[in-house]
Amino acid sequence: MRNIIHELRSVKWENDDLVILDQTKLPELTEFIRLEKVEDVWDAIFHLKLRGAPAIGIAAAYGLYLAVRDIHTENFDEFWNQVKRHSDYIASSRPTAVNLFWALKRMEKTVLDNRDRKVEQIKAALLNEANNIRNEDEAMCRAIGENGITLLRNGMTVLTHCNAGSLATAKYGTALSPIYLAKEKGWDIKVFVDETRPLLQGARLTAWELNQAGVDVTLICDNMAAMVMAKGWIDAVIVGCDRVAANGDTANKIGTYGVAVLAKAHNIPFYVAGPTSTIDMAARTGDDIPIEERDEREITCGFGKRTAPEGIKVFNPAFDVTPNEYITAIITEKGIIRPPFEEGLKRLFQ
Repeated sequence: MRNIIHELRSVKWENDDLVILDQTKLPELTEFIRLEKVEDVWDAIFHLKLRGAPAIGIAAAYGLYLAVRDIHTENFDEFWNQVKRHSDYIASSRPTAVNLFWALKRMEKTVLDNRDRKVEQIKAALLNEANNIRNEDEAMCRAIGENGITLLRNGMTVLTHCNAGSLATAKYGTALSPIYLAKEKGWDIKVFVDETRPLLQGARLTAWELNQAGVDVTLICDNMAAMVMAKGWIDAVIVGCDRVAANGDTANKIGTYGVAVLAKAHNIPFYVAGPTSTIDMAARTGDDIPIEERDEREITCGFGKRTAPEGIKVFNPAFDVTPNEYITAIITEKGIIRPPFEEGLKRLFQ
């Protein structure tokens, strides 16, 4: 069986274009598509062809380079205005994952730091910075795995929600990184995967990539998590994150909050895994995190046919916020943060 943790690249720079694995086609088709202009990148992020906070950040960085690489001017102010316009455009694709805005700010800073150079040199610096963001993410995910595996032991069973694996990052993933590193060590780690309604990222993506990697994986519906916990089958829960507030409140895929409550009720540790780029110290609590609401058809027609009455009212938030009191620890590339989170997270940036 292929070892996907070493082969899979869901987002890569190839022949001067951005190439992504179209995650809307999984698990039926493994199809890579080439994004040649900034509008393609915006569309891929908005329509979830590419998703996962770190991968979105990487794509945004390359997307900004694509947006400005063919601009012909030697006037810095003119070039900078174009950079800002395209950066704001990319930022409008999705509101919750902070990596999107973090990556764009890094790219903007690169332009300003090189304002005394020729425009072509600034473009080269932008591409180099995008490559750095991708490479750093791979290294951070590996480090998250190395820190996270210290919380596991051979023979454990882990439950996860949504997809925070290789598909959502440059490589390894966040929540799945400890699983993949345990697999490398020859450990017997089993994983239960919530299907993750309404778009089934767990069923379509996480179950697919874990199965490809030879991990013992069992798929369950979201409303089965309590039952498998009650049976004593789950030793730990590990999830990813799209934004962590300064107090440790964490936004992740809708349904995560419920899993955290269930874990606490069953005395199961609940871990959040993510790079420091996902921590937003400007968000004081989870109340400061914007929550994306998506098209009602994802619920009413989610399986290719209508499954709800015409005209029914729908509430479809893409994320929820898990309050910090339900989180056992936050696993980052710089170490494991335990409560009180506000103090520990602040130390990460000192």
